[in-house]
Amino acid sequence: MSTKKIEIVVSPKEPHFVGDGFRVHNFIPRAFRLDMKRMDPFLVLDYNSKFHFGATDTPRGVGAHPHRGFETVTIAYKGRVEHNDSAGGGGVIGEGDVQWMTAAGGILHKEFHETEWARKGGIFQMVQLWVNLPAKDKMSPPKYQAIKNAEMSRVDLGQNGMVEVIAGSYKGHQGPASTFTPVHMMNAKLKNGGKAEFSFPAHYNTVALVIEGSITVNDTAKVPTDHLALFENEGKNFSIEASEDSIILILSGEPLNEPIYPHGPFVMNSREEIMQAFQDFNTGKFGYLE
Repeated sequence: MSTKKIEIVVSPKEPHFVGDGFRVHNFIPRAFRLDMKRMDPFLVLDYNSKFHFGATDTPRGVGAHPHRGFETVTIAYKGRVEHNDSAGGGGVIGEGDVQWMTAAGGILHKEFHETEWARKGGIFQMVQLWVNLPAKDKMSPPKYQAIKNAEMSRVDLGQNGMVEVIAGSYKGHQGPASTFTPVHMMNAKLKNGGKAEFSFPAHYNTVALVIEGSITVNDTAKVPTDHLALFENEGKNFSIEASEDSIILILSGEPLNEPIYPHGPFVMNSREEIMQAFQDFNTGKFGYLE
């Protein structure tokens, strides 16, 4: 059985604010080892590590803005977020839930702390991913998947803990998210000393982000809280052992191997397509959102 080794363990960068509601460490894109091409189909990984927001009557967040050419995936660990978009999607993402928005051909959306949660304040912790779409699907209609925690597949590992599957599969258990290309996304919730085995195709781009606790990978490499492990594109199998009660976000996806042309809120395959995206946005073709 071929082992998938760690290429690098990445520490969190200094955080920055997206709007006034999301204090994030950016892991993707970063340098050549974590740029969009290397991490394809994962274009962006922003991690809002645990941060206390004070109580307010004016919810913090990000106002209406456009996207085209990819999907945004928000995973809530602590706190609550309210979402609305110009395609009619919307709702509240609570702790443990996932919001999967397919921007595709063009959408406006806004994200704010949920009103009642904002009035009390508290610890906020989330991950937002941008997942690329293949060229043939970039202009497909927008859609929205609200994935409640209760809908996720759960794989019981006995005294080791459990794995919640959001997308793709783990040990034959399929996650509820619908994806355009093969993407595996899951939370391993391991108890102190608990161990889990994973296997993904060698050429898939694979990372593990330690949300809580600390882990040892393949009995050798230690990965502390809020750090990300990038795996080599060789070998298939790796193990994770928790040094304390831990939550680990596992991502593995098949690269599209298509041109990636990002500009601001759009990710297309060429400069011409980006120019068209701005033109379409400026002429109201993404719809309207207050």
